[in-house]
Amino acid sequence: MRYSSNHKAVSKSRILKAAAQQLRAKGPHKVSVAQVMSDAGLTHGAFYAHFNSKDALVAEAVSEMFADAADRGGGLGDLAACEGEDLRAALRAYLQTYLSASHRDRPDRGCPLPALAADIGRTEAHARENFIVGLNRMTGRIEQALSRLGRTTPETDAITVVAQMVGAVSLARALGPGAQSDAILRDCSRAIIEKLGL
Repeated sequence: MRYSSNHKAVSKSRILKAAAQQLRAKGPHKVSVAQVMSDAGLTHGAFYAHFNSKDALVAEAVSEMFADAADRGGGLGDLAACEGEDLRAALRAYLQTYLSASHRDRPDRGCPLPALAADIGRTEAHARENFIVGLNRMTGRIEQALSRLGRTTPETDAITVVAQMVGAVSLARALGPGAQSDAILRDCSRAIIEKLGL
């Protein structure tokens, strides 16, 4: 059978998307190569044409998760195009969306940080490095927005805000839907918005 010139790239993309879905649902240690390949519609034997190990797959799937989140938007891209009151409103809307029940209830579609934070420290170095790249990209965008809003410590503010956001979503997911979980999201959202003067 003759394959198109981009067949290998298309197959690898399908594998990474399937692996990213498993990462979100199960965490890095429960990713199954056989299940990933089945979900991608490929044979198990085809795996080694693309990756030399499960660790290599997980590392690239972490990057895929961040790329997928960026492709879906999520509001951070909007911050670069805003100034003044529009920037305040855009940042406030981003925070409220991130710290929402819909984000809590859809880890398969949300930010990779809360989905991976608890387990990434126990993975191999390359997966952790890709996680750090994604974390730094998100933190950097928030830092840039805060700098343009005139915050005196935008770098410190950005990392503490990201830590609060990720922690709040992680705790809310651990509790599941309900009053206590909703309160964590609502109260953290209000506290961050007040702290940043939004």
